[in-house]
Amino acid sequence: MPELPEVQTTVNGLRQRIIGLTISDAWSDYDSQFFKGSETIKDPRYFKHFKLEIIGRTVTSVDRRAKNILIRLSGGLTILVHMKMTGHLLFGTYRFAGARTKDPWIPVEPASLKDPFNRHVHFVLTFNTGKNLALSDVRRFAKVTAVNTDIIDESVHLHSIGPEPLENDFTFKRFEARLDLRSDGKIKLVLLDQKILAGVGNIYSDESLWRAGINPLERVKNIPLAKRKLLFAAIRKTLARGIDLGGDSTSDYRNVDGQKGLFHEKHSAYQQTGIKCAKPGCPGTIRRIVVGGRGTHYCDAHQKLSEKS
Repeated sequence: MPELPEVQTTVNGLRQRIIGLTISDAWSDYDSQFFKGSETIKDPRYFKHFKLEIIGRTVTSVDRRAKNILIRLSGGLTILVHMKMTGHLLFGTYRFAGARTKDPWIPVEPASLKDPFNRHVHFVLTFNTGKNLALSDVRRFAKVTAVNTDIIDESVHLHSIGPEPLENDFTFKRFEARLDLRSDGKIKLVLLDQKILAGVGNIYSDESLWRAGINPLERVKNIPLAKRKLLFAAIRKTLARGIDLGGDSTSDYRNVDGQKGLFHEKHSAYQQTGIKCAKPGCPGTIRRIVVGGRGTHYCDAHQKLSEKS
């Protein structure tokens, strides 16, 4: 699933390309019986309403909240996109080949849109310039909806999300207070809890815990102050590095031009099973365990579990 760095990379790309453009059309082939009656485009009836609402509006800004992309439109409406497991947004020129074809939308340019991982297009916005914003989503898990801008922070989509770890006002004191909301929880699962902290997922939690030298099974209450400070710094540094490298393309993620990010080439823990630990002087090896149903990677030497846990 795209995490904070991948979502921010997408937002950065969209800011450069779609602000000031006016939506002239919208298309979707999402149709899920599990979402009948929902206010998402997976319900075709809702999509008809969504389409009428957004056509003719101009993009005024693009923002991020946790793993959600917020495309703000004129007239006080915001398109919210959560890319979920395998979704990513792509911008360029497409040719519509017909709804009954295997791939209804054929990329024209840029050439990087032709990457096979970009093929599974299920939602498209067309702008007044003729350019398209397409959502590739092989597993069809992504969420797209429209919300009144004035109430979006209090909406069901965003109201329960924790603070943003890269904001200037996110201090160590606030971080510690968030962790202590689940003091008996295993630190890996606490970091994944979006109600505790926004935007951190499986990849960046593994990398941050490796950097801080904390075992993913460690109970929050057993993590000493010094290690908590290391973790606070590690999360911020790891997320920022992920953004600098254009996100992680271990799986399906691509940026708005259809290109891979580079963070997956810099992993120290995630999916490094059996590899010698990269920490200088550490004799350990990266191991894989399952925590809360998620594959989790750690060093068996400098991330030892305390006796208390």
